[in-house]
Amino acid sequence: MTSHPPFAVAVDLVVLTVRGGALHALLVDRGEEPFLHGRALPGGFVRPDEALVDAATRELAEETGVAAGAAHLEQLATYGDPGRDPRMRTVSVAYLAFAPHLPEARAGGDAAGAAWVPVAEALADDLAFDHARILADGVERARAKLEYTSLATAFCAPEFTVSQLRAVYEAVWGVTLDPRNFHRKVTSTPGLLAETGRTVSDGPGRPAAVYRAGPTTALHPPITREG
Repeated sequence: MTSHPPFAVAVDLVVLTVRGGALHALLVDRGEEPFLHGRALPGGFVRPDEALVDAATRELAEETGVAAGAAHLEQLATYGDPGRDPRMRTVSVAYLAFAPHLPEARAGGDAAGAAWVPVAEALADDLAFDHARILADGVERARAKLEYTSLATAFCAPEFTVSQLRAVYEAVWGVTLDPRNFHRKVTSTPGLLAETGRTVSDGPGRPAAVYRAGPTTALHPPITREG
């Protein structure tokens, strides 16, 4: 019978939101070795009796104060390079979470601190473990999904204007979009927006129509970054 060295299963979380017109990621300051006081993604080991998604929601709440259900959560990828964790062989299942207006980060568990950090700064940081790679993968997943899914509406309040939706695309993609072209594209994409029949003052000019997220999840045609 072949014996196997000990290994562990962990979860790591790429948590994204739009704050002050820019895409931010949630980072924690590690309160223990390895990488003591280093910046990292929230996460931790999966308990023996725990499902992966339950571990992800628990770690999110324990380390940052973001409660389960406050953010959309989806599995991102699995990371298992032999040297990614100096303690032992550790396979991590990463999750991507995003929502509008997430609360100020609150450290807990084994995190010494937690903060929302602009994505450009976070991607340039020397994060613990292989978290820089995981963060980059999560940001690119979010940027790509804006092209072919209705993900952008998950960054908005339940009711929003087209200009508020455009601000999400601009923050996540890091670009400036032409307001007229964007308005034409999103209002002509079947199922993306649902009219509320209301208007609101949204800057100079005539009042802007207020929308809710429509029923579609896949955009045909896609809204591309190049376009």
